[in-house]
Amino acid sequence: MFDVIVSGGVAVTPSGSEPADLGVAGEKIVAIGAPGSLAAIGAARVVDATGQIVIPGGIDPHIHCSFPIAFPGRNEDLMSAPPEQVSRAALYGGTTTLLDFAPCPPEDPLRRSIEARQREWAGACYCDYGFHLLLRGQQPPELLGALPEAVQAGHASVKIFTTDIRPFRPGRMVRFGDIWEVFKVLAAAGGIAAIHAEDNDIVMHMYEKLTREDRTGFENMAEVHNTLSEDLSFNRVIRLAENVPGMALYMVHVSAATGVAAIAASRGRGFPIYGETLHQYLLYNAEDYKRPGGQMFHTYPSLKFAEDQKALWAATGHGAIQAIATDEVCCPLKVKLQGNRIDDTTGGNSGVEPRVALMYTHMVKNRGYSLSDFVGLVSSNAARIMGLYPKKGALAVGSDADIVLLDPRAGRVLRHQDLHETDYTPWEGHEVAAWPSTTILRGKIVVQGGQFFAAQSDGQFLPRKIPDDIRSRPAV
Repeated sequence: MFDVIVSGGVAVTPSGSEPADLGVAGEKIVAIGAPGSLAAIGAARVVDATGQIVIPGGIDPHIHCSFPIAFPGRNEDLMSAPPEQVSRAALYGGTTTLLDFAPCPPEDPLRRSIEARQREWAGACYCDYGFHLLLRGQQPPELLGALPEAVQAGHASVKIFTTDIRPFRPGRMVRFGDIWEVFKVLAAAGGIAAIHAEDNDIVMHMYEKLTREDRTGFENMAEVHNTLSEDLSFNRVIRLAENVPGMALYMVHVSAATGVAAIAASRGRGFPIYGETLHQYLLYNAEDYKRPGGQMFHTYPSLKFAEDQKALWAATGHGAIQAIATDEVCCPLKVKLQGNRIDDTTGGNSGVEPRVALMYTHMVKNRGYSLSDFVGLVSSNAARIMGLYPKKGALAVGSDADIVLLDPRAGRVLRHQDLHETDYTPWEGHEVAAWPSTTILRGKIVVQGGQFFAAQSDGQFLPRKIPDDIRSRPAV
């Protein structure tokens, strides 16, 4: 007897999409059969998926909970929303796994930094989670020496900035010599580097230039965090990585056609590099900065232009982009709008809840993507690249029973008061063609019919190991 049968839907499995029933026992999917074939075995609970699309739980590989939100002239940083707030919204939106960051300042022992982040999240997250290690500044030998042990313990990805992003907050950027040393250690340990790549010289030059010209309004942000910066930085870090045997890259929040081209060229040379973009970049551009409250749409690097959006969309079709993330920085509207200059506008966005529905709408309904390609971009590809597959990101026997019923009959117009993140949404007024009716996390029904049944103790930490094929060639 099963604990749960999900019956009557179109299931998106690794082999394609077809009508199928799923049998769940404990936390795992234990059977997949033709419609009605599992009923004879019976179940404690049957979930009717008739007329719905059954997909693996979404995976957002790039979020920032309890993350400092800096502002010029303020002594203490505000913090973005904690994991309990963001993970609750994630489950409502059909996302069951979040990858956040463990800040690892160079002055602290690496293990201490990781343990501090684990304490913050333990018992405080409704869904499953993992961490990228976030390095910044000059990397001491002691940290490099501790990195292999951290990778083996399941923290298999390391985030690195090639820029300080804003002029008033130095110390975030890792110098290229240190990046080279990290790459050599990471490659030997079996990890992958997640790179925020912008050319710091170009970015800081443009801050100074626009300040001299008295053009400091945030609507000029795309001139600072520009397409040339992405071109130069992507190609530089890629060439560095290509010269380290065993290295692999994951380029976060690709925003420009130049970044797409750099990734595509490297993949063409057989290098294991993967691209992530954000739903902001696909659906908003620099013209949206001119709208009232245009700061709502901003993250770093900046929104770009229509031609960049065109390249990003093209790259999601088995090209340079494998994953759609949010760069979630959930905060109240007053914090998101607190700055109005190129050097003080708050980055990140409130977007984890509507991500799956938005991408279904713009991929499957509007552009004719297959259900398999849609699932790859919002779940399976991130699971493969980040060492979670097939535990996560798959409807397969033996996989975690992270199951979402996406209902095309439940389309709606997005309103912030109907969501569960904060007091605004940058997606206000967007129409989505479907919405999750049910979210199941490791066999437990955590959202159904708008009701929430999860506990903060439900979320589990996910240790990860990057597969050899992901690190040896562009395997996704």
